This record gives sequence, structure tokens and C-alpha cells, in this order.
Amino acid sequence: MDLEKRLDLIRQVGEEIITEQELRELLQTKTHPVAYDGFEPSGKMHVAQGIFRTININKMLKAGVRFKVLVAEWFAFMNNKMGGDLEKIKMVGEYYLEIWKACGMKTEKIDFIWSKDLVRKEGHWKTTIDIARNATVKRITRCSQIMGRKSDEGLSAAQIIYPCMQAADIFHLKCDITQLGMDQRKVNVLAREIGPKIGFWKPVVVSHHMILGLSKPTTASKDPADMLLDLKMSKSKPDSAIFMDDSTEEIKRKINKAYCPAKQTDMNPILEYCKYMIFEKFREMTIDRHAKFGGEITFTSYEELENLFRSGELHPADLKNGVAAYLDRMVKPVHSHFKKSAKLKKLYESVRKLEITR
Repeated sequence: MDLEKRLDLIRQVGEEIITEQELRELLQTKTHPVAYDGFEPSGKMHVAQGIFRTININKMLKAGVRFKVLVAEWFAFMNNKMGGDLEKIKMVGEYYLEIWKACGMKTEKIDFIWSKDLVRKEGHWKTTIDIARNATVKRITRCSQIMGRKSDEGLSAAQIIYPCMQAADIFHLKCDITQLGMDQRKVNVLAREIGPKIGFWKPVVVSHHMILGLSKPTTASKDPADMLLDLKMSKSKPDSAIFMDDSTEEIKRKINKAYCPAKQTDMNPILEYCKYMIFEKFREMTIDRHAKFGGEITFTSYEELENLFRSGELHPADLKNGVAAYLDRMVKPVHSHFKKSAKLKKLYESVRKLEITR
């Protein structure tokens, strides 16, 4: 694959790239640059983590990028996820890996590293402290959104250390690129700025879009990163997202009550599901419209669907019914996957019983 095609694939993932020129130079000098991704095992997985992440990672892999994905169980522990129970957190981590296999993520091309193994590596703690020495408490506190915390929330001492450790991980995994959501932007910029000061490099930052939650978008926050937290899907607000284990009935219920004003294409979560997931997974989308709107219609691009919705010729109720049906198709392989063996079924049932803590 030539350079321009590789760049185009990565541009499809990155809502923001810091910087595109550095990315171009990296691809010119390395056939297989290494990208960092990571996740807190923190309960049920929603479709943005399952389907959207799979789409993005597979595109990057196609562009020749190799991934090192951190299973950040120690970070979940520091952030008090699953009540700070490391055994439960580890179980959720295993559950996530199985979901991605079922979603079609090319896991055989990815190195999954558990944070307990990474933090023990020689020099990791020194790098964490070096990053802390080169950043103010105020700067680190502003990175709190990476943990799902707002900038004005009171943080524990463990949560102050968290961004420094995450930045250190990038260097000790020897990653050229950070490929995370826009909510992780601040810590990636921190790594870029401090890395060269302490003997490392400036990673290229490829930040993907954060898909809206299903509720009406409202925010009183002034900090752009805080606004993202207000608008995105949340495990602590079950009706704000479709989860990978949601039943057909639950998907229909959530989508039917979701925010989707007629003719409005901006800040419309139902259209975001179409743009970032459905049209990425399927070549076309067929919607059974009410007869008075013209009956069944097939779209071959998102732009075609958006234009018809904006015109009013596609009613929100018809759109919602179509989206619910396609989402159900996308999560079905995951449901089937956990029925393959007694071990997987036990894992699935155990995670479903866990209480999600913020």
C-alpha cells in the first residue's frame, strides 16, 4: 500500500492528528510504526468501545500500524472502578478481550499487555516520576478527563499519579503513535511535550471521535474536555448507550427514547451511530419507512441518508427502527460467542452481575 493510501486510512480514524506532517514522516521511515491504545476494565462494554474501536484499530492495522494495547487493570484500581477490586477488574479485562474477538478485531496482530507486567519493568517508575517532576499539579489535574473525571472534581492522590503513569506507558511500550479518543488528548499532548525533555520522543497523536450518548446533548461545562464527558456514552448512565450485551428489546427501547429531533443533523446521536458504525460495517442501509413517506428505501452512503433526513423525508421514528435493527445485527455475534463454551458463558454471567462503580 502506498503512502497516501496509508495516510488516508489513518485520517479516517483521526478526528485530530498532531501532527499530520510528523505522521507522514513516520510512515516514510517506518513500515510498521507502533501505536498505543489502552483501556480500563470497568464493567459492561458499550458499542463505541466494542464496534467503533474495532473499526478504528482494524483500519490502522490495514495501514501497516502495529498495536500495543494496554489492559489497564492497575489504572482501573487507581480510579476505583469495580469498587477497587483487582480480581473483578481482571475478570472484566478478560471479558473485553473476548468481545473484541467476537467483533472481528484482528487480535492476532495485536500485543495485549497487562499494566501489572509493564509497571514492573526497569525504569518505568523513574519515568513516571520524571514526568511528574516536569509537570505542575495544576497541569496534571487538567488531565483528569482521561479518567472520566471533570477538571473541578476532587482527585485522590492515586488519581494524580494516573496521568504520569499513562504517559510513561507510551514510552516503555516504545510507541510511535497514540491512538485514543479525544477525551485522552491532554495526556497525549503531555507526553509529546515532556518526552524529549527526559530522553524520549514526541509521539504522534491520532485522536478519534467520541460518539455522542443517546440523551439530549446538554452541558454547562466550559472546558472542552469536560464537555466531552457530558456528551459521551457513560456506563454509569445505562440509557446513554447501547451495550454489547443488550437484548433486542433493550436496544429498541433505548433507541426509541433517544434524542433525535426531526431534520436536525448536528449533535444527533442516532445519526452518529449511522455514520461511525453502521455505514462502516455495512455497504448499504435499508430502512422500512412508513408508506406515507415512500416505503422501504436503501441508502448506499451516510451522506445520502443525512440529506434525506435533513429534508424531512426520513422520519425519526423510521430512522430509529432501522438503527435498532442494524445495532442488533452487530451485537449478535458477541451474544453467540459467549455461548460457545461453559467457560465463556460463566465469564459472561459473572460480569453481568458486577456492580459498576464510578
